[in-house]
Amino acid sequence: MRAAMDGGCALFSPRVRIQGRREGSLHGLTFVAKDLFAVKGWRTSFGTPKWRDTHETAQENAEAVERMLQSGAELVGMAHMDEMAYSLNGENAQFGTPVNPRCVERVPGGSSSGSASAVASKLSHIGLGTDTAGSVRVPGSYCGLFGIRPTHGRVSLHGACSLAPSFDTVGWMARDADTLQKVGQVLLDHSGDRKNAARPKKWLLGTDAVELANAEVANRLRQMLSETKGRWEEVLGEQGEVEVGNDKAGKLEEWIDIFRVCQGAEVWKCHGEWITEQNPVLGPGIRERFAMAAKITRDELQEAKQRRDKVKERMTDLLQGGTVLVVPTTPGPAPFKNTPQAELEQFRRRLISVTSIASLAGLPEVTLPILTSEGCPVGISLIGAPGSDESLLDVTTQVFEILMG
Repeated sequence: MRAAMDGGCALFSPRVRIQGRREGSLHGLTFVAKDLFAVKGWRTSFGTPKWRDTHETAQENAEAVERMLQSGAELVGMAHMDEMAYSLNGENAQFGTPVNPRCVERVPGGSSSGSASAVASKLSHIGLGTDTAGSVRVPGSYCGLFGIRPTHGRVSLHGACSLAPSFDTVGWMARDADTLQKVGQVLLDHSGDRKNAARPKKWLLGTDAVELANAEVANRLRQMLSETKGRWEEVLGEQGEVEVGNDKAGKLEEWIDIFRVCQGAEVWKCHGEWITEQNPVLGPGIRERFAMAAKITRDELQEAKQRRDKVKERMTDLLQGGTVLVVPTTPGPAPFKNTPQAELEQFRRRLISVTSIASLAGLPEVTLPILTSEGCPVGISLIGAPGSDESLLDVTTQVFEILMG
């Protein structure tokens, strides 16, 4: 654990260690928690020293952490993260960049960077994180892990720092599909409407999402699906293709603009006062995003909300009847460390255009470590209707066996 903290920069401290119950479905498994979850006796940093210095030590565990402990898992560390969770890159200007053990010259992805790094480095079995714009799915893709963003609201965020509440979810990563599913059985709220819990009957390849990927990813994805078509249909039913965007919802590559405004307005509502009062040091990209968020007008937000409603309607229509959408999790492999900000922003536009599908509509999405590009991992995602989390986790194991068998 010391090596991870000093060399790989994945974890804050090996001192944060809490034994789980001696029984339960997760007994024998370890987990790390992103440093925005409350852990009794620990003062979270939310990715920046100024936050840690201006907030109190936690008096109780976040609900997600407590559920993990009560199910037998052992907490073995608090994981580094991007500053205030407002990045998908994994580079933290103040705490450093956790290692991506699958491609050490590249970033691990964020903002659940340390959680992904710890799991990929085999320092823990499970990485507990959060996902707003893709902060579990993206590092899962870059580090070659299974990861899930659940249906919005299905896992309690009590005791976790917020970024943009209507998008925030608790997510997790693992090196195998069975462990990913076990954690879902612990964390997912099983009450409420379960109409979408049935087995998938149809799957659609999102062609406009594929077009946003680099050529190698797009070609390898189509080749893999062609070679395994019959076996995919055994698990996911009838196959088809579709453009995710349409005339009413707009083109998929435009969805980032809807997301940027809706998320930014919520970010500033949550943290604008603290940012103004404390004036924390923030790294490149993140600093500019907060400045952008501060300038969003009421009219801009109203228009973006209306466009978001159109996206939700589109995804409801697209995923009805047990349909699963298949897309590349990320447009390509992890960027190299210290990539210029202008280049990163161009990639970020393509990236969030794809990750915003689930984020804008509050949908569950599982990423599977299937593809490679430039010798590094790239995930494939399965996106389902709200409440289909268990079904997605179930078929993830079967799909992975098909593709890797």
